[in-house]
Amino acid sequence: MWRLANHVRQYAWGSTTEIPRLLGIEPNGQPQAELWLGAHPSAPSTIASGGTEPIGLDAMIASDPVTTLGTEVARSFNKRLPFLLKFLAVAQPLSLQAHPDKERAQAGFAAEEAAGIPIDAPHRNYRDPNHKPELVMALGEFEALCGFRSPAASAADLAGLTTPLAQALHADLTAADPSAALRSAMTRLLTLPADQRAPLVTETAEELAERATAPSRHLRAVLDLAERYPGDPGAIAALLLNHVVLSPGQALFLPAGNVHAYLHGVAVEVMATSDNVLRAGLTTKHVDPEELLKVLDYSMLPIPYVEPVVRDGLIEYRPDIDDFALIVAEPREKAVWLPEGPAIALVVEGAVELHAPSGGNLALARGESAFLSARTGPVLASGQGRIIIATVAQQPAATTADHHDHTTRWSSVHPTLDPVNPR
Repeated sequence: MWRLANHVRQYAWGSTTEIPRLLGIEPNGQPQAELWLGAHPSAPSTIASGGTEPIGLDAMIASDPVTTLGTEVARSFNKRLPFLLKFLAVAQPLSLQAHPDKERAQAGFAAEEAAGIPIDAPHRNYRDPNHKPELVMALGEFEALCGFRSPAASAADLAGLTTPLAQALHADLTAADPSAALRSAMTRLLTLPADQRAPLVTETAEELAERATAPSRHLRAVLDLAERYPGDPGAIAALLLNHVVLSPGQALFLPAGNVHAYLHGVAVEVMATSDNVLRAGLTTKHVDPEELLKVLDYSMLPIPYVEPVVRDGLIEYRPDIDDFALIVAEPREKAVWLPEGPAIALVVEGAVELHAPSGGNLALARGESAFLSARTGPVLASGQGRIIIATVAQQPAATTADHHDHTTRWSSVHPTLDPVNPR
């Protein structure tokens, strides 16, 4: 078990208070958007061990991938940690965006490498050859846009508007084939002529606001985006998406091609280790409408909630993806078994103590975190707190016999611990 030091990313949309509150430090007045926990090469967590100089988690894994990741994970994910855990503090809307699947990411990365585009170039789309599916779990009320809603519902919101853009979009959205309707409307919005874009969008947003006598929360979000980003087609595109308000503990899974934007709130997010983002708008960063339109999934699907499973004292979120799972542990009266490594554990409430098979302990307060290697073995968490754990989805599940065996072996090392046993 290694204690981690993690990077804070200071993006303009971040809260000035939430990450400092988590870490127990004074705010500096700057927006702090994301706390990264993992081995992503652009901002790897670091480890200090045995009085040595801190080493990046990515370098630690590269030096001995089998010990840190385990044989199977090292083989399956090319000797790299396949997930990245983030604490998100969203004070203002993020860009409207989507992520590529693995095949398109590999092709796009190879093409940009061959073209000699620097990895850190602002106009680069593909910074690595990996996909970036994501799971986000709310820690408080969390507002987002996620995936395409029924085109008929979007058409109803535009019905009766007189601006040329609104009428053209209404015609697009009333096509017989829902996927074709969504593709036509999104393509129209993202390919508006540059010299007409701002006036067309602005007049449509103004008429929407004038007609909205009792706007829904979704429409209020659209109008807020139009006010924050005048003339940006992404604000009108938001009308085509599902508006979601997550309660604490609710989660969404965002696969490749799912267009989305986070609007407000605090959450944790686990994703495949990648930084490939294709943006539709609502940002000052690079936007590539042509590439984004190729990546989007125009299916009209239910909101992709992830229903947790409660098992062995843990709350588990396991979408249909190999790269990651998200686990919540809340040791109270009894210690709980954490999933075996490789895993990253972040304490978001209270304080806990992690107990290794060797008898070693690691105390973690709110905002502190640890990396559990594959060789750590079964770890017990005790105390009064809440731990978020990111791990690999395909780790073999421990059996009842495994847990009883762990408990028996542990009794001589940690005789005061009373762990939860599986049903």
